[in-house]
Amino acid sequence: MTHWLSGQRLSGRALALLGLFAFLLFLPGRASIPPFDRDEPRYMEATAQMLESGNFVDVRFQDKPRYLQPAGIYWLEAAAVAATGTLKERAVWAYRIPSLLAMSVSVVLTAWIGSALFGATAGLMAGVMLMVSVLVTAESRMGTIDSTLLLTVLLAQVALVRALLDRENGRPTPWQAAVLFWVAIGCGLMLKGPVILIPSLGTPLALALVERNLSLWRRLRPAWGWCIALALMLPWCVAIGVVSHGAFFTNAVGTNFLGKVASGQQAHGLPPGYHVLVFLLAFWPGSFFVAAAVPAIWQNRRAQTVKYLLCWIIPHWVVFELIATKLPHYVLPTYPAIAVLSAGMLARGAAQWQAWPKALWARGLLCFYGVAWALVGVALAAAGPVLLWQLEHVVSLPALVLAGGCLPLVGLAAVQIYRAELRRAFVTSATCAALLYVGLFTVVVPRLQSIWLAPRLAGLVQTHLPCGAQTQVASVSFSEPSLVFLLGGKVHLVGVEQAASMMLANRTCTLALVDEKKRAAFMAALGGAQALSYGMVSGLNYSNGHHLAISLYGLAPQEPTEPPKP
Repeated sequence: MTHWLSGQRLSGRALALLGLFAFLLFLPGRASIPPFDRDEPRYMEATAQMLESGNFVDVRFQDKPRYLQPAGIYWLEAAAVAATGTLKERAVWAYRIPSLLAMSVSVVLTAWIGSALFGATAGLMAGVMLMVSVLVTAESRMGTIDSTLLLTVLLAQVALVRALLDRENGRPTPWQAAVLFWVAIGCGLMLKGPVILIPSLGTPLALALVERNLSLWRRLRPAWGWCIALALMLPWCVAIGVVSHGAFFTNAVGTNFLGKVASGQQAHGLPPGYHVLVFLLAFWPGSFFVAAAVPAIWQNRRAQTVKYLLCWIIPHWVVFELIATKLPHYVLPTYPAIAVLSAGMLARGAAQWQAWPKALWARGLLCFYGVAWALVGVALAAAGPVLLWQLEHVVSLPALVLAGGCLPLVGLAAVQIYRAELRRAFVTSATCAALLYVGLFTVVVPRLQSIWLAPRLAGLVQTHLPCGAQTQVASVSFSEPSLVFLLGGKVHLVGVEQAASMMLANRTCTLALVDEKKRAAFMAALGGAQALSYGMVSGLNYSNGHHLAISLYGLAPQEPTEPPKP
């Protein structure tokens, strides 16, 4: 253990500066980018309804219960929205505050763990590696659950690292570390239910199995610690059980959680190996350095720090490779451990990083992975101008400047990798990633108007409200949650016949959004009533890949019938 801990640790000031840098890197685009369908606006709308109704127990999306996970994330977003006073404006940035803060702190905690286990250099590299990864920079900008869940995972791991270091140095572990561990688990349970147990309990128990020693587990005070976690979630569980008559547990645990194990939900069923393949992009630019670290990790697999990190990574990764439903963020809780382990090898094992592997097959595999890594970097660097040209048919000078600045850095990093100058390649590629993300989220993504259908549809509706807030809106062809959120929840997602019936029942105060493909059926359902078009919005629904041309319709005022002549 002392071999890995011989270096100086990061100071509090260095950790604070790293956290500030992460905060600034995650900030661009937070207010200018509309809600990402489909999960993010569901959280946003349910949170808004929670604040409007004052019901902080029974989570709902429009008139339907949202019994998928506990209420923790909705409480955090509700606190952010209430503190900023932005409920009426439906400002998306307020709902994203918890993710911003949680991911910034997660970068700091990753650096602290890396510093405690491998020294200051490794800690700094681990924090930066996590911070600039593609998946992390995307999740930090979304008002979803995964950034806050990652924070609870890391808080539990911080307590576990403290207990591990105390054990190796023959010191008693203070009770505060055990309290932190079980409080983090309790908060994680309130965020996403039993998912928190896989990395947080799986790590010490897997390590105990490998070592055939329960001493680390005992330092976490499991005899009474579980009571803390239970106390944090039990009041809400009792309340929702009473309110929902047990339906929450049936749906959240039976359908949502266990259902993902047996079958791929929402068309996300994929075979094992998916997360390994996606890792190349999701953890870019750190993914190559992880692959290059595998030989050093194997050589040092019996070191205490390496065993601990592998016991963090492997159980969680295996579980989510085996379950049927797969999404990239399911293995996000392993990313800090992967960053720390790879950075530890890169920072401490200098002799092992000076050349490519000696075995021909290993050299060939790493070369292939390096080429794929470089191609991903080129694709990301060129994505801005290509997307703007393909989707908006515009040539953007700022996007071209961005690509022109990032592509040489990708090339330089590739050359440095070829020369086995991996530390320099890491710095170069991390710099490239940071510049790339700032540019994409400030210059490119907000300008992709053709994919942001919901904001344009909401704007069209809000300029044609014949009865103000009393206007009924029916959406026939676009049922994405982003539209529901941006229209304040006041939109009916219905079929052609229902939309026509609504308009005929309330001719003056009803509008309908109808795609051109369904226009004929809609007009037929109206009978002889005359429909007026107030405008059209066209573009790509990126959630399903359908191109839509949606018009806003209202009924012409009914002409008064003349009284019969005497």
